[in-house]
Parts: sequence; C-alpha cells; structure tokens
Amino acid sequence: MLSEFSEHISSSRLLHPDKFYLLAISGGIDSVCLAHLLKRCRFRFGLAHCNFQLRGEQSDGDELFVKALADVLGIKVLVKHFDTIALKKDSGMSTQMIARNLRYGWFEELLKEKVCEGILVAHHADDQVETVLLNLLRGTGIEGVYGMAERRQGIIRPFLPFQRRHIREFMEEEGLEWREDPTNAQSDYKRNFLRNQIIPLLQQFQPDATAQLLGSFGRIKDTGKAFFHFFEQWKSTTILQEGEYHTLPLERIIHLPGRSSLLYYWLRPYGINFHQVEEILRAMDDRSEPGKYFPGTGYVLNVDRDSLILGPEFIDEGDLEIMPTDIETCIQGLEYELLHITNPSKIDKNPQHAMLDRDMLDFPLKVRKWQEGDRFRPFGMRQFKKISDFLIDLKVPLVKKQEVKVLCSGEAIVWVIGYRIDDRFAVSVSTKRILYLKRK
Repeated sequence: MLSEFSEHISSSRLLHPDKFYLLAISGGIDSVCLAHLLKRCRFRFGLAHCNFQLRGEQSDGDELFVKALADVLGIKVLVKHFDTIALKKDSGMSTQMIARNLRYGWFEELLKEKVCEGILVAHHADDQVETVLLNLLRGTGIEGVYGMAERRQGIIRPFLPFQRRHIREFMEEEGLEWREDPTNAQSDYKRNFLRNQIIPLLQQFQPDATAQLLGSFGRIKDTGKAFFHFFEQWKSTTILQEGEYHTLPLERIIHLPGRSSLLYYWLRPYGINFHQVEEILRAMDDRSEPGKYFPGTGYVLNVDRDSLILGPEFIDEGDLEIMPTDIETCIQGLEYELLHITNPSKIDKNPQHAMLDRDMLDFPLKVRKWQEGDRFRPFGMRQFKKISDFLIDLKVPLVKKQEVKVLCSGEAIVWVIGYRIDDRFAVSVSTKRILYLKRK
C-alpha cells in the first residue's frame, strides 16, 4: 500500500513535501495508518487529537495512545478537550453532530491561525460510499452523489481512493497497533447501520460492490458537471433580470425535459426547495388561477400569466411622513429627492417621477402601502379607478403589487408611486409652484 499511496499523493499533488500539515487522529485504524504512511513518505506533519470525553477511561486511553504514537514518530501533537455532554444538553442536537461541529470548528481555528497548511483527515473509499448512500436516503440532488472532496477549504483527504480492507491488510502485515472504538460495532446510528449491516450484504452479493458504486458515483458526478455547464448557459440566455427581479417566460421552460431540475437549481439560492418546485410546476400547467406565489428566503416566486417572476420579499416598514421642511432634501426610505421648482422648462412625464401642483397639496404628505378599495383618478382620465384594477390593467405581477406604495395628501391619493400621478394634482397652465419627486 505504501507505493500506491506515494504514487497517489504524487499524481494528485495533494501534499507538498516542504509544507507542514496536521493529521486529525482519533487513534483508530484509519488515522493511525495514515500517520505511518505520511512518516514513511517523509512528509512534515503533526497530530491533532480531539478528546470529546464521551467514553470515560477509553477516551483518555485514546489520548494517551496518540501521544505515545507522536513520540514514536518523533512529531508534535495537539490535544483539545471538549465537554461534549454539557454542550449537547444546551443545543438539542445529536451527540454525533455536536462532536462533528466541535471538531471542524477547532480545525477552522487552526487553519485561521496558520498553524498548518492543511488538516488531513483519514476518510477512505468506504466512508465515501456511506456518505453518498446517506445523502440518497435523506433525499438529494445530483450533487449528493459527489461525496466528499479530496480538498476543500483546508481539509485534505489523501485516503479517498483506498478501501478499508486495504488499510487493515497493511496495518496487520506491518504489525502496527491502533485503538478500537467499541461504539463502531453498534448499529444505533445510520452510518454504522450502513457500515455493519447493509454494505456487508452488498459485498456478499457482489464482492466488488464498493469499487463498483464508487465508479458509478464518479460517472454521475461527471454528468453533473456537464449539466451545470449547460445549465449556466441556459440561465444566462433565458432568464431576464431587471434590478432584483428575475423573469422566466413560461414558454421557455414549460415543455423542456428536465424542467424540474432547471427550476430547482435556479431557485435554490433563493430558499425555494424541491417540494415547492413540484407545486410550482403544477401551477404552471394549470394556469386557470394565475397569481400563485411561493415564499423563499427573502424572495418570493410569482407564477404569473405567461412567466415566472422572482423578486425580493416585501417588508412593510410602515408609513412615512413628508414635511415641508423635507423639500430640497433626499427622502430617506423612499430613494427620492424632493425638489421645489418654479417655471419649469419642461414637464417630466416619466412615471418613475412625479411633478405635482404644490398649492394643491396639504402637508404632511404620507407614503403608505396601497390597500384594497383605494381609488384615484389616473392622469389623463376624468373618472376614478380602483388601484387594484389599475394594476391589473398594467399586468403588474403579484410579487410587484405587494410593494406598490401611494403618496397621499390628506385622504386623497396623489401618486401611485412609480406608475401614475392623480390627474387632480397634475401641473397645469395655472400652476405656480411645483413639487418634484425625482429618483436619486
């Protein structure tokens, strides 16, 4: 195994002979084997041992064994003690998860402090199979079969190509000692159940099951890389982006094969899960009730008449008052400048802005979210119209309707902000003073 290990490290360039590493070591067969191989290949490394104090004298025995091994190898050892049981009581998490978080938290500290160039962990091929099977049992997308990376954020796994039986054969042939954790023989946890019950059954049926599974996972991973390459191309040419809003025309997705995967990987960063994607697809196919929306994390997806519209979740920050003293200033929370004009050279007809007859306004003005039943007289019209009907006529999607605000003078709506001013407050030939709201 020594020659295969040395060749793997050389071809993969995982380790540099002049850099110093720390090996995360429990005292078990895998990490002890990796320590001996690293020493024989003359790499510069030390040991990092976590004592979780979960097994009393056995935990302390593991620590003493690791310290003795460090003396034999002539290297330094770092030991960290954790009161895992006390932390578990306060967290509500499983013991395994607590220990994992503590372990990797310490590794992160060591890397930040630049104690070493990387932390080596002894995960091997069998661990990789177990990890992928656990991912599949939890429910996963294509990335779930990627498994653990050989190198990620300072964590390095030099043993991933090697199976557990090869490690044991090497240790027994060399007459090397290690510590056995009796809890590994218990099948109380999912990983242990897979390791002790399921995988041995697979190997009885097919002796090379581990190698075959790893080969399959590798091919699926390569397929995944191809998918994400073409997915990024599809996304960049199909989804329209305007500010914080993203629009996907239904005709560009509704008949595509694999549409659920395309939607999932587009929407996942915004907190929308695969179960919601299935509901979105049903809403897309049944467009008898347009306007359904699906909440994510800080975002909302609206299934509109002819498109999917993703936008930020509206947060109502309450009403805003504008006083005469605010003129010639920028209105905080509205992103508008409030200007006073006499004798304008031309009228700004941009609906994003508003020019209003100053003498028709009663201060303080109020900015609020529009409400059902609100009415105003759109510029150019002589009759009142409900704002709800006005927004429907403009085909404003639900995700954008939620953030529409109005500017009020007393009880009268002066401006549906960003869409249309009220005709009663428009600038006319008799206007002497103009209040001009202009985007910053």
